[in-house]
Amino acid sequence: MDEQLDCLIIGGGPAGLTAAVYLARFHFRVGVVDEGKSRALLIPTSHNIPGFPEGISGNDLLARMREHAVRFGAELIEGRIETLEKTSEGFLGGTDHRSLTARSVLLATGVTNRRPPLDDDTHTEALRRGYLRYCPVCDGYEVSGQNVAVLGCDERAVNESAFLRSFTDRVTLILAFGDNFDAPLRQRVDAIGVRIAPGQLTSMQLHSSGMEVSTAKETAIYDAVYPALGSSIHSRLARTLGVNASDDGCMEVDAHQRTSVRHLYAAGDVVFGLDQVAVSCGQAAIAAVAIRNDVYAERPLLWPPPFAAR
Repeated sequence: MDEQLDCLIIGGGPAGLTAAVYLARFHFRVGVVDEGKSRALLIPTSHNIPGFPEGISGNDLLARMREHAVRFGAELIEGRIETLEKTSEGFLGGTDHRSLTARSVLLATGVTNRRPPLDDDTHTEALRRGYLRYCPVCDGYEVSGQNVAVLGCDERAVNESAFLRSFTDRVTLILAFGDNFDAPLRQRVDAIGVRIAPGQLTSMQLHSSGMEVSTAKETAIYDAVYPALGSSIHSRLARTLGVNASDDGCMEVDAHQRTSVRHLYAAGDVVFGLDQVAVSCGQAAIAAVAIRNDVYAERPLLWPPPFAAR
């Protein structure tokens, strides 16, 4: 059994690493367990993260954030927390080879985008080239004036099409994975000048000049394709502890990122809100201050701290 942490952070994306920096600088003993699957790693280049006007890849951003956290004493632990239990002293988290006890836990476990029918290598390469994109808030600017397709079959897809329509007048909605597309949705699409492709999606292929998308009735090449298929929210651990959550799994938190379970906090895409790196970092900063204040209220930590920051 490891020495007790002041805070166990589950997830090493922007939210988890931001919280690690704050808490380490509060002289907390912090462990960040990360399985290396942050959605941020899929970002080829982002131009809307403050402080990087030339853009930065998700991989480079996380590398800098890991370096930052370690510099002030946070411990980065490779692995996946499989179990999380409430104890009299706080929490017990277990990986397949290690147990960690902690006075508090921050869940920064994120989400996974539901993908279109592409194999992993093609999916990765399409992202790298910018032919496949998941966040019009992040990179709608980059497709200004281009020929863009949205994949989906419900209100989410219509909303995404409408958002992209403010960047380009060439938006096509391709119905995919079922047809919940009723007359009111069609009227909304028609009203903003979005084309609906004939037939439903049958296949996608990476082309040298874009993404080739086929339906039952046509094949076309698009400069960028946006899947609007939703996401899977990683809230399993929270649910085992009885945390209040929405029907789709988003954890409910208060203004300080506290969940309904004492000393359990959440930040980033796993809570309801705008899925943006800057938002995740802000939530993590709020959570870190709340964690510090809540834990210290029960056990004040006076200088010098019981361990030396690395």
